[in-house]
Amino acid sequence: MDLHLAGSRPTRRGPKESFTGTVWQDPIVDAPAPARIRASRVSFEPGARTNWHTHPLGQTLYVISGVGRFQTKGGPVRELRPGDVVWIPPGEKHWHGASATNAMTHVAMQESLDGNHITWMEPVTDEEYAVKVSG
Repeated sequence: MDLHLAGSRPTRRGPKESFTGTVWQDPIVDAPAPARIRASRVSFEPGARTNWHTHPLGQTLYVISGVGRFQTKGGPVRELRPGDVVWIPPGEKHWHGASATNAMTHVAMQESLDGNHITWMEPVTDEEYAVKVSG
């Protein structure tokens, strides 16, 4: 068993190479092999977002507070609210983050494949981010 007491692992700022705006990450689990699960609580300040990215085995997002946005490549921009759950299939290019006026926090869960859990790509442009939310 591996117990991490609350406050024993510091919050870290999301790297500028992977995020636009201010993003804070709190690790939940990064299980050793043969387990593959990795999860973090991610908090986005208003306007902050991930770069485009994919996950080799998919990703689940569980929104716990605020108002967010989510988009898969070529799809509509969708609004996210507390209690929403998003499943992103393996290899699907997507981004997620806060709305322009509200912060958003979600739990991001994904599995690693051969030690890789994410492939980062280009930033989401301001024009892509500003697209009107679809119902």
